[in-house]
Amino acid sequence: MMLCSWSFDRNISEVDNSDTSSEILTVTKEEIQEDDLLKSDCHMLMFDLAPYERFTRENTLGMTVTSGSITIKKDANNLIGISIGGGAPLCPCLYIVQIFDNTAASKDGTLQSGDELVAVNGQPVKGKTKVEVAKMIQAAKDEVIINYNKLHADPRQGKSLDIVLKKVKHRLVENMSSSTADALGLSRAILCNDTLVKKLQELQDTEIMYRGLVDHCKRVLQAHVDLHQAVKAMGDVFSALAVREPQPRASEAFRLFGEQHRNMEKIGSDIVKKIKPVLADMGTYLYKAIPDTRLTVKKYADAKFEYLAYCLKVKEMDDEECGYAALQEPLYRVETGNYEYRLILRCRQVARERFAKLRADVLVKMELLDNKHVQSLGGHLAKLIKGLAELHTKTLELLAGPPLFPVEVDLSNSAFQYKSTTPVVPADTEEDEQEIENGIEMRENQIAPLIEDLPNIDINSYKENKVSN
Repeated sequence: MMLCSWSFDRNISEVDNSDTSSEILTVTKEEIQEDDLLKSDCHMLMFDLAPYERFTRENTLGMTVTSGSITIKKDANNLIGISIGGGAPLCPCLYIVQIFDNTAASKDGTLQSGDELVAVNGQPVKGKTKVEVAKMIQAAKDEVIINYNKLHADPRQGKSLDIVLKKVKHRLVENMSSSTADALGLSRAILCNDTLVKKLQELQDTEIMYRGLVDHCKRVLQAHVDLHQAVKAMGDVFSALAVREPQPRASEAFRLFGEQHRNMEKIGSDIVKKIKPVLADMGTYLYKAIPDTRLTVKKYADAKFEYLAYCLKVKEMDDEECGYAALQEPLYRVETGNYEYRLILRCRQVARERFAKLRADVLVKMELLDNKHVQSLGGHLAKLIKGLAELHTKTLELLAGPPLFPVEVDLSNSAFQYKSTTPVVPADTEEDEQEIENGIEMRENQIAPLIEDLPNIDINSYKENKVSN
């Protein structure tokens, strides 16, 4: 029963064809008849008494492999650009640990970290050490034919909770000094103190400066627009005064003054239209270029922390292997193909590729942003100042004609109620005339009754008495 389990004794490889082995086979065969679940394992044991390595299963962690072959030409240094891990006496297979940049293997792109090496130039590498395999590759001339088993690994499978916590740790120590990190017992990676991440603060300072500049320019232009509206309204008032002014010289002065103010409004509107594209460009830099660069830098920082987390995980697993090897103790994952380690190697390679790509993008965007900041800022300010200076110059030219004032206006004559060319009939006059007409009619109609009511008076005697008195 124990021979068919995962924890069988390593000394099984030393079992010979004695009676003891026959007894073991007999017992095992009887248990096969009782338990069908162990049938395949015990069947292999009955018909193939192989060494211990033949009984060691590979724990693939659900990953699959496919076989392939590739021919790689060596460079001038007689290298193909890979590092090898695993091999005898601890691991049953040899695998690629790292693909170096700008080498024949990296340019070809077929081999990846975690892939198993099966043969070199037709010679199997099973049971060999990594040093022996490296010498086999070096012994080849010009080119090397490598047979491999491609590991189909999902990087999401390797992103465990341990990797997430390591990313958080790197974020925490990003802004720490070395002494602070050492005092807290936190190790700092070489790439943590990255200048690109520190440029985020410079980017924020630039954004604050641009935001204040754009807001100030908007307030200045809005003040000019309000001023021009007031000037136009003032011009309309003087034009209305010119129409109603009876004196020709004053009317002409008011008309010219109103026309000047209307032209000032037109000039100001044209200058504001010329300056508006400057604000649009500054707004594009502020609301599009800077946020896009900041987002790219944040993605780059996240990719960097993830890559550092996998690097730290690989180092921990290497230390674990060295510790077990020093104690001469077997390590389960190593004896079963070291698939967990190979998965982390593949995840580290994918994270490094993403990290390198984003780093290149950040470098390009930061360079373009710096150039735009240096060149465009000066150009925008020059256009803004030039526009305001042009407005001032044209306004002075407009008002540089002969003086229009002072003018004489007869306020006592008109009191701002100017005469009209058509006769104006006051309403009170019509009422008075109506009353007079009514009064005359009343005397004519009532004179007869009044005379009849008077007593008989001698008119002649009345006149004589009046003269004597």
